Amino acid sequence: MLDESIHALNIKKEGIYVDCTLGGGGHSAEILHRLHSTGRLIAIDQDQYAIDYCKQKFSNHTNINFVQDNFKNIDLILKTLEIEKVDGILMDLGVSSYQIDTDERGFSYIRNGKLDMRMNTSQTFSAYDIINEYDEEKLSHIFRVYGEEKYHKKIARKIVESRKLNKISTTHDLVKLIDDTIPRFEIKKRGHLSKKVFQALRIEVNGELEILENTIVDSVNNLKIGGRIAIITFHSLEDRIVKNTFNYLATECICPKDFPICKCEKKKEISIITRKPILPSSLEISKNSRSSSAKLRVAEKLIY
Repeated sequence: MLDESIHALNIKKEGIYVDCTLGGGGHSAEILHRLHSTGRLIAIDQDQYAIDYCKQKFSNHTNINFVQDNFKNIDLILKTLEIEKVDGILMDLGVSSYQIDTDERGFSYIRNGKLDMRMNTSQTFSAYDIINEYDEEKLSHIFRVYGEEKYHKKIARKIVESRKLNKISTTHDLVKLIDDTIPRFEIKKRGHLSKKVFQALRIEVNGELEILENTIVDSVNNLKIGGRIAIITFHSLEDRIVKNTFNYLATECICPKDFPICKCEKKKEISIITRKPILPSSLEISKNSRSSSAKLRVAEKLIY
């Protein structure tokens, strides 16, 4: 969704833009390519590796600020940089290719590594702690809510039983346990059996969903009139939050319908550019299968 998201930002040569999820710098490179030297890019990532890698990658650019932080702090980040308003904000909520492909980060159910899944490696709480310390009820809850896993109870019970004998330490330990729990016929329906559990663990480790709504609101508050926010999601839980938050911000009045006049004084803050999300082309999916579940939603700021 690289081309679509960059096009959606409607980049001005002298504008100020924020890449909230720097990763390997793919989106940032395209933004910088379209900026004049007087334009500015704020590149945020909580992963120190991403910051270090992109500092080298963009060493010839003087108009980029690197910030190692969680994008939930976008309001404070911009205030610290003495930036009042920006022209565009991009969020790509997927796990970066580097994180997936690095065994020891523990994001992939294909690769064997320690159970980790921390976006920010300086935090101590990891997937290992969840799998080995959460009780059965709590495990079942996160698998059901964050992974939409229909076998959540069976998997949680199996985990608790298994860890009584030995700690569950690696991704392949967990994958084998899940494979032994879920009926084999499910493979034809859903592909890899561990996908939903790994999604749930990643969300829980990094608190991804609980920060998203407030981050979108804060981001919109920091846009100039006419500025745009573009968000790429990779599963229905994220997309639902983005869609609902955009709809709320695009609504002028939230008073009960039986009120004769508006009492809430809520203003319409954005115009939704994408009434239906933009989906990846078949060509992109053929080149990058990880993009198959991506959805792009875009909105434009109307008022301060």
